[in-house]
Amino acid sequence: MTDSQRMWARSRDDLVKAITGLGFPEEFGNEVAKALGSPKAMDRMLSYLYQVKPQSAELIVDEMLAICSDIASWKEKKASEEANARYNEILNYGFGEDDVYGKARNNLDT
Repeated sequence: MTDSQRMWARSRDDLVKAITGLGFPEEFGNEVAKALGSPKAMDRMLSYLYQVKPQSAELIVDEMLAICSDIASWKEKKASEEANARYNEILNYGFGEDDVYGKARNNLDT
């Protein structure tokens, strides 16, 4: 087992323990952990569980969905920033020596 797998398993176990400690079934905790997917997301859910101590499964699922939504928004933002950086690089430097525009500029210079 790799370090990241151990970290994921530890976070899952902590989350399941917290959810069962609130009176919910272990299977529910495992499904929440699987849906969250990462140790950071599970840690964020743990913070919510410890602070709020929700009494219904709906509140836990609602928070899980909010965390998943935040993660998806963050990933989309990062992908957009990367695409924008690449676009600006193309605008500033062209596609390289193979690009049509670069060849046209070079032909004008000669």
